[in-house]
Amino acid sequence: MKKNLFQVTEEWQYTNGKEKNRADIIFLINGIPVAIVETKSAKKEKGIEEALIQIREYHNETPEMLTMPQVFDITHLIDFFYGATWNLDRKNIFNWKDEEKGNFEAKIKNFFKRDRFLKLIKEWILFYIKDDELHKSILRQHQFRAVEKIIARCSDPKKKTGLIWHTQGSGKTFTMITAAKHILEQKDIFSKATVLLMIDRTELEGQLSGWIDRILGELKTFDIKIEPATSKKRLQELLKSDFRGLIISMIHKFDKIPKDINTRDNIIVLMDEAHRSVGSDLGNYLLGALPNATLIGFTGTPIDKTAYGKGTFKIFGKEDDKGYLDKYSITESIEDETTVPLKYTLAPNDIRIDSDLLEKEFLSLVEAEGVSDFDELTKILDNAVNIKSFLKSPDRIEKVSKFVARHFKENVEPMGYKAFFVAVDREACALYKKALDKILPAEYSVPIYTASQHDSVRYPLVYKHQVSEEKEKQTRKTFVKPGLMPKILIVTDKLLTGFDAPILYSMYLDKPMRDHVLLQAIARVNRPYEIDDNNRKSCGLVVDFVGIFEKLEKALAFDSDVVNGVIENLSLLFDRFKKLITEDAKPHLELLKGKIDDKTIEKAIDAFSDKNKREKFYKLYKEAETLYEILSPSPDLRDYIAPFNRLALLYRIIKNAYRNKPLFYDDLARKTSMLVRDNVSVSGLKDTMNEVKIDHNTLKAIKEDHSSDNTKIINLINTIRKTVDEESGDSPYLIPIGERAETIRENYDDRQCSTKESLKSIEKLIQDIVESKKERAEKGMDANTFTIFWVLKHAEIENPESLAYLINSIFLRFPNYNFNIEEMRQMKAELYRILLPVTGKGKMFSIVGRLLKINEKK
Repeated sequence: MKKNLFQVTEEWQYTNGKEKNRADIIFLINGIPVAIVETKSAKKEKGIEEALIQIREYHNETPEMLTMPQVFDITHLIDFFYGATWNLDRKNIFNWKDEEKGNFEAKIKNFFKRDRFLKLIKEWILFYIKDDELHKSILRQHQFRAVEKIIARCSDPKKKTGLIWHTQGSGKTFTMITAAKHILEQKDIFSKATVLLMIDRTELEGQLSGWIDRILGELKTFDIKIEPATSKKRLQELLKSDFRGLIISMIHKFDKIPKDINTRDNIIVLMDEAHRSVGSDLGNYLLGALPNATLIGFTGTPIDKTAYGKGTFKIFGKEDDKGYLDKYSITESIEDETTVPLKYTLAPNDIRIDSDLLEKEFLSLVEAEGVSDFDELTKILDNAVNIKSFLKSPDRIEKVSKFVARHFKENVEPMGYKAFFVAVDREACALYKKALDKILPAEYSVPIYTASQHDSVRYPLVYKHQVSEEKEKQTRKTFVKPGLMPKILIVTDKLLTGFDAPILYSMYLDKPMRDHVLLQAIARVNRPYEIDDNNRKSCGLVVDFVGIFEKLEKALAFDSDVVNGVIENLSLLFDRFKKLITEDAKPHLELLKGKIDDKTIEKAIDAFSDKNKREKFYKLYKEAETLYEILSPSPDLRDYIAPFNRLALLYRIIKNAYRNKPLFYDDLARKTSMLVRDNVSVSGLKDTMNEVKIDHNTLKAIKEDHSSDNTKIINLINTIRKTVDEESGDSPYLIPIGERAETIRENYDDRQCSTKESLKSIEKLIQDIVESKKERAEKGMDANTFTIFWVLKHAEIENPESLAYLINSIFLRFPNYNFNIEEMRQMKAELYRILLPVTGKGKMFSIVGRLLKINEKK
């Protein structure tokens, strides 16, 4: 620590000869940039989004600037988000949680605490291969917290077990791998330990091996070996030979393994999906073979209320009062935006299983309680003859397929998302594929299920629609990407655990499930996903064709507080939408009653002159918009479309009036944008005030205008902004005027100046615009020379005209100063030499800075 030099600097400029960018803050260790920070004002409504856009621009425009920094941070002095450079998806950017609530300074100091930050760079950042592509990620706080607890537990000679209960989608696999890496590296604590990474599915074994090779590959350079246990025999050979290092295995390879095969106490077993991995004889074989090992279990599902569940968790949670070493709940995950909430809706009665039949052949069965494995579920459902017969009846297959196709085309596809269709078995997958191909293009859907021997003879339809391993691998890669086929995956066993597809929004559930398998399956749709700033996945949707959620407490045999946090009925969202439109939004909708003309718009703008009132309205509207995106289209919305459309129009009016750039249709969510666009084009509704033309008659027109002073201020500032945006390219001297207009807007918004003071300041700006154009025409100067003249004149410098020509000649002599540090240095020296005698030192720096800033914005 003491050998390192820690530095921080602001306004870090970088150019690659083509583009130039300037980061707000850079943190350096020993002169090497390690973290880049983008800061925004707390006053900015979308400060975090704007900061993220700038970080993305740095990556795109000056990627060389990001070769050394490993993390980026974005903040608006309230929240503080962090992420790994080169991983810019919104779902991979995390809010650093307060350890001292509301203390922003403490939060920053905590994140950049030197020993912690060094650990973050060394240990929290992971590189791995997924779908043949290199990815970079950074651990979240709950992950590293768990890693530290695991290391502490494994080094405690008095305790030998621990349970990490982190909800589905919270990154358990990376937590487990990182813990293994740390244990193996810390030879001073664990000597030459053996770590077993235990997973429970073949498809995960291959995936995990790929991640291990990349994440832990450097361990081999420290004489730490990594061995996959490719068979039962190989596992026994490794344990008998007292192998030291990392073993990747599956629980079934412990079947009938000899007792006491290795009795060392520095063997550590990290076991994924612990709720099912040790619940059978295999758990007894493992414990008997490694009697002194430390066992750390990982689970993403809660402890179920059955004897089976409680018995399983006694193995791992017995040494902790709460039953777990570390917990990261569903509620926490949603609050942190690590996952999104889940909603469900029931399919029509005529295509759902009869509730008595579902109860008799599935829910009431003792063997179905606490079911934690899809193979177990398959065996149970093989005996549910009447359920299967109903689910696969030809008439129903056709009806369900039509429902799914229509729902997907109307509800899911317009938002840019994709779907899973979960069928009861392999034959049902093939039947649904055949039926969907008659309604949707064949490339829309791909069935993915396990192949079996003799399928070509016994199940020809199943065999016909099977995909090869290569096609399955390719499908997994294209499914997670927007704009590529397929859009629907038809599954029954594969991909329902361990498959991460954030673009997945809807699950059409046509397979009876309960408890752990149900929770694991529906968690496929709980991953966050962002198409753009205005289209972000707000929830995952399960369409229930079975009726399993009609009896939620029975389907999920967990504690009630857990069940309530897992999933809720979509009808609750409709109730909330209805209340927002008919009650909460009612006073706002009154503003747009009748014909929408200039007077109506002016009245609406005046009604929201108070910034706090606007913020509350924006929040109300965004909630209504999110609900509309989820619920639409639906016949239940029929009576609320017109008022919601008016509410969206009001939002556009207020946003256009009180923001520093115009609101476009694309700034609305997708379905809402379509609704508003259609209604505006049909009815001719307008959502902005008529702009004022700025010329020598403008001031007179202002005085004669009978609009309210508030409307005048807002409309004039927007007009100045548009004038500057459109003309500053040819007239850069207008740029400072535009900046002054924004300052007036901010001061007026924050009530730092009165209405009359603001109006007077705006009149002065308009006068400046008119006079500047007139004076430029009179002097016949080019745009750059006149801009310099205008800056000097307003700084009250003597002989600004002759000085402007001289300074412009200097700028022309150094055309590459923006991209060449040496040219910039020489040019500044020339400018200082000329200005110092006539301006003095203080004004000199200010004027040069001003001129450089204007040139940068041209």
